[in-house]
Amino acid sequence: MSLNPPIVDWTGRIVWLVGASSGIGLAVAKALHARGAQVIVSARSDTVLANFVSTHAGAEAIPLDVVDRAQVQAAADTLRQRHGRLDMVMFAAGIYQPMRATEFDLDAALNHHQVNVMGALHVLGAVLPTLRAQAAAQQPAHFSLVASVAGYRALPKALAYGPTKAALIHLAQSLHFDLAPTRVGVSVVNPGFVRTPLTAGNDFRMPALIEPDEAARAIIAGWARGDFEIHFPRRFTWLLKALRWLPTGPYEALVHRATGL
Repeated sequence: MSLNPPIVDWTGRIVWLVGASSGIGLAVAKALHARGAQVIVSARSDTVLANFVSTHAGAEAIPLDVVDRAQVQAAADTLRQRHGRLDMVMFAAGIYQPMRATEFDLDAALNHHQVNVMGALHVLGAVLPTLRAQAAAQQPAHFSLVASVAGYRALPKALAYGPTKAALIHLAQSLHFDLAPTRVGVSVVNPGFVRTPLTAGNDFRMPALIEPDEAARAIIAGWARGDFEIHFPRRFTWLLKALRWLPTGPYEALVHRATGL
């Protein structure tokens, strides 16, 4: 059963991708542009965004820092005035720094929350009135959050990152609970390991590692099915889902044995 209105045809849809300078966000931007969407990309890097626009005819770029609430609101206002609507908004911005309690860095941990959680709330606050108005007028409206399987349950070296992704999963669930009756689509994307600049710094083996373009295909397929949670690669994510049922002791022992951490 579809939990969201399925999105099959992207032709002419207005799509705003926040956090599209690299990795999953950039791969989704390329894939949706190829499918005929009107793609707007945002990130902090002017140069990367300008390069995307120069190589993807009709695409637009609005540089911003998701931590800056005023910048996010101004960007949303500009797009609403320019296009009159936003059919899909995807929040893919995020930072990741491996961290354990034995090397706790308060500033870095707080920065994870500023970017990964507060940034998402800034975007949500800027676009939700538009999305609700569109849905009330029987127009497409969808909000998608990129979280992570690291938000399912605690993992080694995810002391700063994991709690922020757990927060995004909870946020998406709460939004879907409230907005599904209004026909505003809400989805949460929970990837496993994807080869991106964020994961490049990992010094451990990453099982079932996939490329960003494969992640983009999985996300778009999930939107086409009307999924609420889009998780991949499933040979890895289903295992992590099953592990959530274990009591703490056996879970921690199994993770220690599997990772050596």
